[in-house]
Amino acid sequence: MSQSRRYLFISLGLVFVILVAWLSLRSATPVVPEAIKHGYSEALAAARAGQPGAARQLYQQLGRPDLSARRRVWLHAELPHYPSPLALKLADADLQNQAVDVRLAAIKSVVGLVPGGQRSLLLGPLLDDEDQSVRFATINALLGLSPDELGLYFAPLQQAIDGWEQVLKDQPESAATYAQLARLHLHNAELKQAQQALENSLRLEPGNLAALVMQIDVLDRQGQSDAARQLLAQQLKSQPDSAYLQHALGLWLLHHGQREFALLGLSKAVELEPDNSEYRYDLATTLHSAEELEAAQNQLQEIVQRHPADRKARVLLISYWKESGQLQNVQILLAQLEQQNPDDPALQQGL
Repeated sequence: MSQSRRYLFISLGLVFVILVAWLSLRSATPVVPEAIKHGYSEALAAARAGQPGAARQLYQQLGRPDLSARRRVWLHAELPHYPSPLALKLADADLQNQAVDVRLAAIKSVVGLVPGGQRSLLLGPLLDDEDQSVRFATINALLGLSPDELGLYFAPLQQAIDGWEQVLKDQPESAATYAQLARLHLHNAELKQAQQALENSLRLEPGNLAALVMQIDVLDRQGQSDAARQLLAQQLKSQPDSAYLQHALGLWLLHHGQREFALLGLSKAVELEPDNSEYRYDLATTLHSAEELEAAQNQLQEIVQRHPADRKARVLLISYWKESGQLQNVQILLAQLEQQNPDDPALQQGL
């Protein structure tokens, strides 16, 4: 065979191999229907508004292989409102996404979807993620879990915390750095070190209310309840219209068995920030513990009206209405929940 014919056969063989590889790749890539391709904005709006079919549309979009990282991040912000086995599968898949921002968003989804003990099994492997920000986000997601809940990841988490502590200590001092150090110390029950870190954080940023409330908690844990109370009272005197501080006051009083006074603080927080679902939810549960069932129902109903996608409030309101025998209201909310997400575990468990 002449050399020219040999080169021709080799070239044809290479073309054939490339063609087969291209066809295999094309056949392995799922075809996304046009309706789903153009349905992203509608799906996101439906999820945020708690519209019928919201879960199905949300899952369809997260299941797309062609979706941009930025769009996946926005969808993950809504996913915890629509729990199901498929939701968890989608979140778990994105824990291995190539984009760091998507992995970070998926961590938040898992935290919202999964209780502590099960969460460690999903997130534990990310303690070895190649990206530092993902490793640190995973640590924060696992902080506060007990050794039993952490299971096999107890030792890896401690090693990761030690590594992060060293990174933080090597950085230029900042309020945020000291606040994060305090969180790590709290997880390890290192109360004096946590208090010192918080004092440094507040020295650099006196108006950091999150650090201040954390410091009150640390003082309490050390048995310094009077000092904690005085610090909280001092801040409230200078910032009486801070909803954050009023909410913190309510929770502090509740922790110390002063439920009637706690209700005043929690109510004031809701009055100052009526659209804050977290504040209103805490007020509702405290009212319920005080056997003020109707008032608790009203607070939860307000959340559902303002934020129809808020599943936590909706599920608790169903429970409270069942408790008071308002079965017609129960059926209405159950029907709405089923329209939003027919695979919601609360429906499957016969709420």
